[in-house]
Amino acid sequence: MAVKKMWGGRFTAVSPEFAQEFGASISFDQVMAAEDIEGSIAHVTMLGTTGILPQADADTIKAGLIEIQDELKAGKIEFDVANEDIHMNIEAILTAKIGPVAGKLHTARSRNDQVATDFHLWVTHRLPEVIKAIEALQTVLVHLAETHVETILPGTTHLQHAQPISLGHYFMAYYSMLQRDKERFQFNLEHASVSPLGAAALAGTTFPIDRAQTADLLGFKYVYNNSLDAVSDRDFAIEYLSNASMLMMHLSRLSEELIIWASYEYQYVELDDAYSTGSSIMPQKKNADYAELIRGKVGRVYGDLTSLLTVMKGLPLAYNKDMQEDKEGVFDATTTILGSLHVMTGMMSTLHIKEDNMLAAVQNDFSNATELADYLATKGMPFRQAHAVVGHLVLTGIKTHTALQNMPLEQLQAASDLIEQDVYTDLDPYEAVVRRTSFGGTGFDSVKQQIKTAKQQLDLG
Repeated sequence: MAVKKMWGGRFTAVSPEFAQEFGASISFDQVMAAEDIEGSIAHVTMLGTTGILPQADADTIKAGLIEIQDELKAGKIEFDVANEDIHMNIEAILTAKIGPVAGKLHTARSRNDQVATDFHLWVTHRLPEVIKAIEALQTVLVHLAETHVETILPGTTHLQHAQPISLGHYFMAYYSMLQRDKERFQFNLEHASVSPLGAAALAGTTFPIDRAQTADLLGFKYVYNNSLDAVSDRDFAIEYLSNASMLMMHLSRLSEELIIWASYEYQYVELDDAYSTGSSIMPQKKNADYAELIRGKVGRVYGDLTSLLTVMKGLPLAYNKDMQEDKEGVFDATTTILGSLHVMTGMMSTLHIKEDNMLAAVQNDFSNATELADYLATKGMPFRQAHAVVGHLVLTGIKTHTALQNMPLEQLQAASDLIEQDVYTDLDPYEAVVRRTSFGGTGFDSVKQQIKTAKQQLDLG
């Protein structure tokens, strides 16, 4: 049976059921029910204090909304697709509770500024949760870094051994990436914490509303200065998805390295059984499935961002029905990034690191070649010449399966008479890391300073 729409006064036909389902958003925007009620409570409170509504009516509406709020928390609310969206569903439930006075709630308000308000509230409520989850992973990385300041492994470029580095330095690199992610989400709050309420459909209202009051009641820091912008702006959501995409990119890079490091060929780490899976046919398998899932889920978050950018790219001012497509991607991305952060935090906190295998990997890999070139440069040889000299020694070492630090002094001196006995200190992988004393480098003191700064940022004491 067709249900008469609240907006259907000028219509003589009702859409068929399949079209109503196509146009409805209640299947997904019901997750904003708490925010919708919160916004309505603030709005009716303002209507009462400004005298736009009789205080008695405002009190009746507010009491009904609070009752619905309690029922929502208790899981007693059911929504109907015939009422299209969360706003009309809540209003229908309110009308059933308190009668026609419920219709006064929509005074000086449109669904356009209402949905924008709900969406802003939803994002501002989730941002602190995302930031907290990032900080939890950062804390684990700092503890790992502190434990492994003096654990040595090959640093790579192009996936080729480059120079020995501190494992603590490696963990702090990911801490730094996450710090930028966190700061981006923190700044995102500045753009999300802006109140559209009171912009109405697009042009504001003739009623003497107090937009500052509703903004304050809802915890918004600012109020939109332009009513057209207020109902049509989704920059804050695009910014959120952009930030989420970069966060997932960073988690994917870490996942990729964990997958490689846990492989039989590397054996740098072993993932805990709780964050691994087996094979249905091969009994020996221990697969890094959770890391692979995080790596795979990047695609859906990128898709969420691309989708909303595409929705918004050609829209004239102000609101258009296309903008109903703005929310699902944000809801999906939030579930994805929070799940990925929680899983990565658990995975890293239970990670078993095989220090001996990491150290063994820098013993015969020529990753100390730059140390020898730097050694010659400090003796006065132009670096380009030193690079060539060491390159020839490396070639000899590859052919004879002899590491630089294992070559006799006579052989090294045949390449350059600047080389003396002290060269073997510089060629030791451990010393190669210790000597990287430049600010931000992999030297132990530098890594400890990075950890100290991180602890201050996280207030870890």
